[in-house]
Amino acid sequence: MRLQLAIGLVALGVAACTSSTTVSDTDRKTIVDSLTRQVKAAYDLSKPNAEQRLLSLYPDSGRIVSAGSGRMMTSRDTLAMGIKAFWTNVGANMRGPQWIWDQMVFDVLAPNAAVMTATYHVPHKTPRNEPHTIAGAWTAVFQKRGGRWYVVQEHLSDLPAMPDSAMAAMPPGMKMPK
Repeated sequence: MRLQLAIGLVALGVAACTSSTTVSDTDRKTIVDSLTRQVKAAYDLSKPNAEQRLLSLYPDSGRIVSAGSGRMMTSRDTLAMGIKAFWTNVGANMRGPQWIWDQMVFDVLAPNAAVMTATYHVPHKTPRNEPHTIAGAWTAVFQKRGGRWYVVQEHLSDLPAMPDSAMAAMPPGMKMPK
């Protein structure tokens, strides 16, 4: 699965790099700024309707490939069910969550294609008022359609829970659940 995603991303990158279309530094910065704002707004957990905002990152039609946790989805309907299941089973139990983007790295491949790999963590309280954090990495391939950017391929990986001895080496704010 990872190999297929890596091959797909490399192929997209090679195709973009060998095209006659170039992206100026100004356009590259504009694209990165736009994508950063769009992603951060969708993941702002202080605002209502998180499910709808997250789903708005994906196009209404056409194929979407989403991989994570050893599974792959290839339709918007299935992706929507996955987002809903996350918020029903995990999000509903988080008290005071704050989505923190640790790092966002963008490669603008063409005026209408870009890749973002980001790491994040979400500190919150459990229903028992205990501190808890989820974290991971997300690689997303964005395509610009009709003046708006959409995720067309992605891979999500959760940061696994660490044994107590490994947690001591984590930076502040990145403590993982026991």
